Amino acid sequence: MSEGATPDAACNLERSMDPVLPFTPLIRSLPAVVPFVPPEALERRNGRPLAVRVGANESAFGISPLAREAMRGAVEQISWYNDPEAHELRLTLAPLHGVAMEEVCVAAGIDELLGLMVRLSVEPGDPVVSSRGSYPTFNFHVAGFGGRLCPVPYRGDYTDLEALAAEVKKTGAPLVYLANPDNPMGTFHPAASVRDFLGQLPPDCLVILDEAYVEFAPAQVHLPVETLDPRLVRMRTFSKAHGMAGARIGYAVAHRQVVAALDKIRNHFAVNRVAQAGALASLGDPGFLAGVVRQVEEGRREYAALAGELGLRAVPSGTNFVALEIGPQARRLLEVLLENDVFVRMPGMAPLDRCIRVTVGTPQERRDFAQVLRRVLPQVRP
Repeated sequence: MSEGATPDAACNLERSMDPVLPFTPLIRSLPAVVPFVPPEALERRNGRPLAVRVGANESAFGISPLAREAMRGAVEQISWYNDPEAHELRLTLAPLHGVAMEEVCVAAGIDELLGLMVRLSVEPGDPVVSSRGSYPTFNFHVAGFGGRLCPVPYRGDYTDLEALAAEVKKTGAPLVYLANPDNPMGTFHPAASVRDFLGQLPPDCLVILDEAYVEFAPAQVHLPVETLDPRLVRMRTFSKAHGMAGARIGYAVAHRQVVAALDKIRNHFAVNRVAQAGALASLGDPGFLAGVVRQVEEGRREYAALAGELGLRAVPSGTNFVALEIGPQARRLLEVLLENDVFVRMPGMAPLDRCIRVTVGTPQERRDFAQVLRRVLPQVRP
């Protein structure tokens, strides 16, 4: 400390000096990004708990009783590492989809798989194609690995498959992202259209088909699972219909060469024992899953009826949420709902941000949301 300097002054001087840390130029160039503001952060900001939490597309219907029992049992062995091969889970998933175990990769949710796929195929500066305003975590990974995102506008409320394919051809992108059904709009394309889209792509472009919400979609959306096309990487999750978002577990079905490549770089200890046990047990309870799907269908119908009552439009959805078209006042409505302790979200980019996106909650949560919406909507309408 210099002569005459107080301890507080020396501390302030040290704080004012930026340390020189060995970050890469890429990391130094990235802005601070939070793909989603969590509801817990909103509660901390407001200083009180949320009354209605219908914004994060979490399942309102819990987990299978079989999964709950299995997870409680697995806690007794939580001092052990997980099975890094997720052998039992893959052994069950493979015949469920009619593929080999070597064609299934288990990871800590689709979010981890998205990062692995970008790392696998994208060099710094490479173009990557996605829809403008689609799932932002994918964009987060593209930026984090130095890729150059080439976004394609939606066509109305739908992912524009023809425009995605055209952008891939134009840019020579090694990777393209498609969510079907879509997040954040909830819309979907039939399997035949997705097959046509794949047929338009060059042989050296990998395709991520994010099917996080496929259990809620109508039958015509379900593209038969096969791994003959090495370009296609299907991603599924236990976060939505299975209700295990907090457990962080999902999987990819792909050609065995793709899975072998993912094995080279994935975190083999990412999926803990409790998550693996719960996922395995949940697969053994199809009746529970079917019940969740029925309740979500009922909730979507209620939201559509509520929209009609209030002069709004409910975007047709194949997910566990519904986008309600509000117009230019959507962001203000989002704020007013939060002031009333109701958590919903909205798409982040124009023109999708004319909507708010509401998760199908329990019957009581849906009633509470409807009551608040009826009360506050006149406050934001012109």
